[in-house]
Amino acid sequence: MNQPTSQPNPSKGPNQPPKSNTNLIFGIIIAALAAIIIYLLIDRNKLSTQNQQMITTVDSTVLDRNTIKGEYDAALARLDDLVSKNTALNKEITDKDGEIAKMKAEVQSIMSKSNASKAELRHARDLIAQLNGKVKTYEERIAELEGENKNLTDANSSLTKERDSTVTANVGLQQKVRLGAVLHASNIRMVPIDLRRGGKKEKETGKAKRVDLMRIYFDIDENRIAESGPKELYLRVSGPDGKLLSNAAYGSGITTTADGASLNYTLVKTVQLQQNQPVKDVTIDWHQDSDYQKGTYAIEIYNDGYKVGGGSVELH
Repeated sequence: MNQPTSQPNPSKGPNQPPKSNTNLIFGIIIAALAAIIIYLLIDRNKLSTQNQQMITTVDSTVLDRNTIKGEYDAALARLDDLVSKNTALNKEITDKDGEIAKMKAEVQSIMSKSNASKAELRHARDLIAQLNGKVKTYEERIAELEGENKNLTDANSSLTKERDSTVTANVGLQQKVRLGAVLHASNIRMVPIDLRRGGKKEKETGKAKRVDLMRIYFDIDENRIAESGPKELYLRVSGPDGKLLSNAAYGSGITTTADGASLNYTLVKTVQLQQNQPVKDVTIDWHQDSDYQKGTYAIEIYNDGYKVGGGSVELH
């Protein structure tokens, strides 16, 4: 019996590789692609990180520059304030060859660089700190000077008050001495005189039509303060109408009172005074060309600008 002939499998060729080898190749390719993808992802993350760090570094640099500029501007403002408060510091602060000028120039040089390094910015900040230290020293010096000036002002004010008090006391004392030296007139009388026999005979009279002159008598009381020597006394005689009797030809004139006001007088009499001794019966005559009128005649006596006595007489 014939055996069935075995037919070959048409799906398998004589040169086709085994299925296991194909799977291995695909696995290797996939692994390689995965490795490439992972590498690319890692590299991309690394670049992103580096970019972020660069951005952070730039932002930090900008922030430091702005911060330093703000600190520098503040230091300059303090310097300007110092100069305005104390002109004596102006030369020292603005001296082109001075330490402050050199620090300012160096800071400005760094700040003018758009690509200044962090090291340069740190140096600029150190310079600004030194500048602020100088400012603080100047501020303390000004405060100390102001304190000294205040003490001097207080001392001067105290001395001024003491001086004014002393001057006031002295003025008061001088005023008292002056007032004490003013003479005082007493026993003041006015006697109307009738001249007869060509003036050889005198007679007191109370009749106005018979009066030829008015004789004035008074005493000067003793004074322990007034110095010895000639003293002038000014007499004002007023008629019944209240008007001052005055005639320059007979010695009338103008003087001043103690407060500086003008004072017209009828007569002036100079007496020789001895300190602490009275002067008795000082006499002076008043003549006038016109007739005497009926009524009351009043007299006032002044010395050193002060009224020192007065009296009156009645004519009928």
